[in-house]
Amino acid sequence: MSEVKFETVEQKASYGIGLQMGQQLAGSGLEGLNVAAIAAGIATALVGEQPAISVDEINQALHAIHMRAEEARQEAAKVAASEGEAFLKDNALRPEVTVLESGLQYEVLVEGTGAIPTSDKSVRVHYHGQLVDGTVFDSSVSRGQPAEFPVTGVIRGWVEALQLMPVGSKWKLYIPHNLAYGERGAGAAIPPFAALVFEVELLDIL
Repeated sequence: MSEVKFETVEQKASYGIGLQMGQQLAGSGLEGLNVAAIAAGIATALVGEQPAISVDEINQALHAIHMRAEEARQEAAKVAASEGEAFLKDNALRPEVTVLESGLQYEVLVEGTGAIPTSDKSVRVHYHGQLVDGTVFDSSVSRGQPAEFPVTGVIRGWVEALQLMPVGSKWKLYIPHNLAYGERGAGAAIPPFAALVFEVELLDIL
């Protein structure tokens, strides 16, 4: 890295392209990727050289690594579904937790006194999201920048909760997978069938 310079527009743009490719690969769920081999493949394509290995070898390797990633994803989904179901079942027994008909659970941490947003509004919120095992996958609090979005532009568990929260409230949401990302999951961070836990602070209605 110390030998690479980022002085010209071309150098900076090239680094940006590589960075974007790396970010996409990092979120792909593919494990064991070799950085040097990826760089070699890019270099081969850019300079127009013949590939170092045959197309058949490449296709077989790609198939194998994608199959391995899918197997890992399916196993993670089984674990997430089991852990989420057990967590929500136990959590529902806590007296401070309200369970709605949809299956959404929430706990009031701070009771707000402002207006309650309707489905046609947008909101400004701070949030901290994690899996039921405590793994943090996203946090506006950590970024230090509130998020803004339409009330109906988020997962179903949020849509329901936001239309119950007065401005100034801070709630902890416990969201079953069917009100979150369901069987799809979300990238490498949120497995399929994962229940999610969010602390949500409703700052304003826009």
